[in-house]
Amino acid sequence: MCDPLVMSLIYVLCLSFSVINAQDKEIYQGKPLGKLNSYHHQNFIYDGNGPDTFFWVGSSTRPGPQGFIIPNEKGRTNVLLPYLNKDFTLKLPDGKKITDIKWLSIYDLTIQENFGDISIEEGFEPPSSQQLTELSRRAHRVSSLSVVIVDAKTISLPEFNYDGLGEDTYFWVGVGPQPSVKGFKVPDEKGYITPLRSYRDEDVLLRLPGDLTVFDIDWFSVFNVATGENFGSIIIPDNLNVPPSLLKILPHTSTLPNCEPLHRDLQVSWEIFGPAITIEIAGRVADDEYIAFGLSGSSTEAKMEGADVAIIYMDTYQGYATDYNITAKSSCVSVLGANRGVCRDDQLGGTDNNQFYLGSRVDGLTTITYRRSLVPPDSEDQVVPTDHPASLIWAVGKLDKFKRPTFHRLWSRSPVLVELGRSTAQKNCVPFLDVKDPKPAPWGPFRVLEPSLRLIRFMVGPSGGQRGYEGITGQPGSDLAWYVNGFIAPELFLRRELVYNFQVEGGNDPHSPTHYHPLIITDEPIGGYETFSEEQRKEIRVLAGVEFTRRGQPRPIAAGRLCLWRQTIQRDRRLDNDVTSFQKFRNNLQLLCEEKGQAANMEIRPDNSWPDVVYYHSFTHPGMGWKINIVDRFGGLTSASHTIVSGFVFPITLLLVSVHHWF
Repeated sequence: MCDPLVMSLIYVLCLSFSVINAQDKEIYQGKPLGKLNSYHHQNFIYDGNGPDTFFWVGSSTRPGPQGFIIPNEKGRTNVLLPYLNKDFTLKLPDGKKITDIKWLSIYDLTIQENFGDISIEEGFEPPSSQQLTELSRRAHRVSSLSVVIVDAKTISLPEFNYDGLGEDTYFWVGVGPQPSVKGFKVPDEKGYITPLRSYRDEDVLLRLPGDLTVFDIDWFSVFNVATGENFGSIIIPDNLNVPPSLLKILPHTSTLPNCEPLHRDLQVSWEIFGPAITIEIAGRVADDEYIAFGLSGSSTEAKMEGADVAIIYMDTYQGYATDYNITAKSSCVSVLGANRGVCRDDQLGGTDNNQFYLGSRVDGLTTITYRRSLVPPDSEDQVVPTDHPASLIWAVGKLDKFKRPTFHRLWSRSPVLVELGRSTAQKNCVPFLDVKDPKPAPWGPFRVLEPSLRLIRFMVGPSGGQRGYEGITGQPGSDLAWYVNGFIAPELFLRRELVYNFQVEGGNDPHSPTHYHPLIITDEPIGGYETFSEEQRKEIRVLAGVEFTRRGQPRPIAAGRLCLWRQTIQRDRRLDNDVTSFQKFRNNLQLLCEEKGQAANMEIRPDNSWPDVVYYHSFTHPGMGWKINIVDRFGGLTSASHTIVSGFVFPITLLLVSVHHWF
């Protein structure tokens, strides 16, 4: 339970969220307790002159030495410093509730003097979460347990169900006696504002967008906007005694006349003038992340292949909006002498059509403005449509150490159709919410450690999001990762002077930009040796997997047939972080191997010239492999605190298929 002091007026809060409202809207701060009684030191403004003064609470009749300290707004129990017209929030220590105390005081423990206090009346009912009825069950299997209003901006749907078959269906709120098309979209639990996926007995936590609160709405619905059909809803009662939200609101106003939200954390603004369009992208992303935005490869769906996008990010004080074209779902790789994948235009023989204009990063909000021609000079770039809706794509992901985009963590699977050439300007964006979702715990680390093990099998599979490759290794990943003896990106332990056989099944078709992964061992952690420049290669020691031609060009020698752990087509990869263990994740994968071809065998014998730590990689793609620990003996290693995989191999059932059946 929490207590805020706002100048000399005290309110009661119950949850650790925060809110800053729009300028003309009264801020809901909870249920008021009353005015602070001021006796000394100009409370509350407080001059800071008390020698041993704290926020002090207790359960006695009036303030006195019997009580306990409340940490200040920074969570510290230091002697109070001066406060000058400051708004802030205090949190009672764990296990303490507002009903356990009878007063709050600004109290000096040394001289035992009360500088100001407020009493908590007997029978006071502090704000708390309110349980409402279940969602009505009208269509498409919509149901839930009793809906809970957690605070002024947060709605909980316990054990929510929806079959996902209603087109143009959203979480929807509004005013009036019953749900109608005159309402507002509520982003889903992951911040997406695209049509709802299917849910099955899932606990869903929703946050109202912008400065909207439960006091601004009369109903909540699962609603089909296209048909005006309510699939299930509840009425929101008036005057709910709920805690205020402490979610910080981050206002953002673009100078451009049009604005559309793409996600809870991302919005695009634009203006067309003459032969060019000016675009502003604003997003709540980490300082090591990029935003990809541009025209889809299809006019009717969100398609990466054929897309024309800008890769947008801030590098300290310099902003970038670099022109990229996407020819395959992979990092930019050389395929028989030509670059394919997510490549800069200049890597494809074109030029950068984007003109960077402005960039900033403030309070976690990256804002980049750039211009581009409506009809670009390069054939690689698309024409920006102004007479019909544009099909847009977007994504958010990490940059690697070379500022290259890696596999994204956020993206839209549904087409985003926007009328860029609209005759009347519209601004449909709302302020950002400073939502801090907890980072999911990684599935690993895994260790392949078995003194008798000599045969190790390498296949490829999905990288598994923040719980998978990225969480295990701590570095950005690709779309795929190495699966070694059935585990994703494990650490290997090999003994010097022993011979090991690596069976490699990562794909041997050099025509494929996505599924050609010869195995290589080097002393650097990123991988994708082929993508490095000649100067960069001079700093890398190659230990196995590559031969060099007379001209010094590398040639991979460990490329076997493709065995791919593949997710079902129906699986939404954006939900990978919801899977709590790798075993559950892998149990939903299917292993597909090519009918033709066989595994490549790479025989290695680490010797004293090898470093203690080396790395297994894909020759063509970065961010797929991890560590090999080279040891002189195995004794004592099994007592380490990591996950131990003593040569265990997941049971593997092969499904042999022709390539064209599954690519």
